[in-house]
Amino acid sequence: QVQLGESGGGLVQAGGPLRLSCVVSTPITNIYRLGWYRQAPGKQRELVATILTTGATNYADSAKGRFSISRDNAKNTVYLQMNSLNSEDTAVYYCNSKLGPFVSDYWGQGIQVTVSS
Repeated sequence: QVQLGESGGGLVQAGGPLRLSCVVSTPITNIYRLGWYRQAPGKQRELVATILTTGATNYADSAKGRFSISRDNAKNTVYLQMNSLNSEDTAVYYCNSKLGPFVSDYWGQGIQVTVSS
């Protein structure tokens, strides 16, 4: 079983940056895909960004040009650098791991990000 622990959330002013971190309990070199999702109040959970073991990345349209996902294999950590934040980015952000393309996902407990205008 894979355990994920998010950190770095909090309150930030609109236009500011924030970096989320997710420490993974197993070597991330063995994990097919890592990613960040978010869920705003009253909305469904949605993809923010993913990164494969190859380093290939994928972003939601809302994140393109503002957010950057990266991984540090030595630290078993995946990051989400968020810039130019706005109120629509306010949500609980979840770290996600997928060991293979046809297996179940693992999720972190989530961390709150609140952008004040």
